[in-house]
Amino acid sequence: MTGKEVVLICRGAHYEAVKANGLLFQGPEGDSRLQIQAVSHPREIQFRRDDVVILTTKTHQTEAALNDLEAAAGTDVRVICAQNGVENERLAARRFRHVYGMLVYLPARHLVPGEVMTSGFPESGVLHAGCFPNGVDEVITQVCADVTAANFVAEADRAIMRLKYVKLIHNLTNANDVIVGRSASESPEGRELGRLARVEAEAVLAAAKIEIAPQAEVDARLLKYYHSTPVKGQAHDASSTLQSVMRGQATTEVDYLNGEIVLLGREHGVPTPVNAVIRRLAAEFARTGHPQIAVQDVFAEIERERQLLPR
Repeated sequence: MTGKEVVLICRGAHYEAVKANGLLFQGPEGDSRLQIQAVSHPREIQFRRDDVVILTTKTHQTEAALNDLEAAAGTDVRVICAQNGVENERLAARRFRHVYGMLVYLPARHLVPGEVMTSGFPESGVLHAGCFPNGVDEVITQVCADVTAANFVAEADRAIMRLKYVKLIHNLTNANDVIVGRSASESPEGRELGRLARVEAEAVLAAAKIEIAPQAEVDARLLKYYHSTPVKGQAHDASSTLQSVMRGQATTEVDYLNGEIVLLGREHGVPTPVNAVIRRLAAEFARTGHPQIAVQDVFAEIERERQLLPR
């Protein structure tokens, strides 16, 4: 962040690359090699009273990260969950006294250790944030100001989870890139698959009486600030879930995206065969390296899932 002291906590080849050469940040306005201090574990940091930790792992990696953080920093350190899904804040709040949610609305790519590409322009993206479960305080207000100074749009929001549930709905199509491929997920049949997943989610959230921000607010506070533009001739064409698989990971966060809708559906009596099938197939494909299949094959699986629903 501009003018702020930052330490990256990263692992494996990414840590080694950043430690050796800094972080290569690629964007529409050119490249920057950022010489940022990096450590491989929170215990290598001498935490201070006013430090904040911005958590950016995938949800299935959050529990391990929180274990390490609590052991190194105690339970008073302030934790900001800049992650997709809505489970991370709940996991953090079991341990830490001060937890914040941060919306992540930005096009980015991370496939090579030590390199990050962002294609958002003119702003890099939107990172509104607030206290969990609600409210704002001086800390998150200052963090939002600091993030805004770094070419993002970040507003302190008293009801941040309303926006994070909107992003959850948006992320339900991530897994389709893994199952059928990016181009197929953007075809008319693929878009219909995504639409049906979102329809299920909206019905589930209504049954659970979970408030989400209306589309007019989404348009005004999220979508107007940036568009995705090619960087070095490369378009942003892979969801964060597909990027995980492309990096060779055998697990993804689909259990906390589509799986969140399945869980809420079972709790509130709303059938969710579309999200159940998408979650299952994406998890299986990441685990086994199964080749992508046709969209119509996914619809066939959904029909079989519907036949298993209680009547």
